[in-house]
Amino acid sequence: MQLSTNHLLGIKDLTIDDIHLILSTAKEFKEVLQRPIKKVPSLRDTTIVNLFFENSTRTRISFELAEKRLSADVLNFTATGSSVSKGETLLDTVNNILSMKIDMVVMRHSATGAPHFLAKHIPVSIINAGDGINEHPTQALLDAFSIIENHGKLEGTKVTIVGDILHSRVAMSNIYLLKKAGAEVTVAGPPTLIPKYIQEAFDIRVEYNLRTALEWCDVANILRIQLERQNQVLFSSLREYSLSYGVNKKLLDSLSKKITILHPGPINRGVELSSDAADSDQSIILQQVENGVAVRMAVLFLLSNRSTSIN
Repeated sequence: MQLSTNHLLGIKDLTIDDIHLILSTAKEFKEVLQRPIKKVPSLRDTTIVNLFFENSTRTRISFELAEKRLSADVLNFTATGSSVSKGETLLDTVNNILSMKIDMVVMRHSATGAPHFLAKHIPVSIINAGDGINEHPTQALLDAFSIIENHGKLEGTKVTIVGDILHSRVAMSNIYLLKKAGAEVTVAGPPTLIPKYIQEAFDIRVEYNLRTALEWCDVANILRIQLERQNQVLFSSLREYSLSYGVNKKLLDSLSKKITILHPGPINRGVELSSDAADSDQSIILQQVENGVAVRMAVLFLLSNRSTSIN
């Protein structure tokens, strides 16, 4: 089977069959990662550039590890210290890189739509590693993979997404995927951090009381406050936010059932999530990190359209 698209620009553009194919392929790659020798020759002689115009640690390292596990040749590019700082345009930057015979581009950019722009102008597959406040598709895929591992399915699973929904590309990709897969979704947070249109546009629940949102769900995906994307004051202080919307072990223990905690990282400990909750047996945050490599291996492999097998 093949994906219905040549790029991964967003979950919005994927069919449910695409999602199932990526997740089933990721399951095979996770088995590969449990072997003593974790490297396979699936993308040998393929050259991939990681094009990061925005700061990243987890996503960049995860993609780089996935690429190397597949035996691809990897080129890492960061805007800091590059010709971008001298005024070079995005298209010129990428065309110069492509002249080096690149086969695939993994891209993170602060501008919404930047990967989509590139996909229209260059003849290689583009993987969106996060664009502005739009989408972060591989994060949603690894979150879904992690939920399935712990709950068996997505359909009918109740998921609450807590935090800065307004500025979060992770939230948008998760909502698209969860709705396509038949999960029930609630978003929770301060009214100033939840888009006014979201309930009607996505047919999801909106809840401003954290306890109510957590009592309802099976899984809570906790997001950090995106201070770097806020151009106005949307709440009085981080302390006030933590008191109203911070998740801690005491709160989790007081719920009527045990729920699973996810977080895309980085965690602002003591703000949206306390250390005792982040490190508890209800948290699968480190499992998400591990699954991220397998999911990104699956995406890279499927977009390469190689006829070779995984093994």
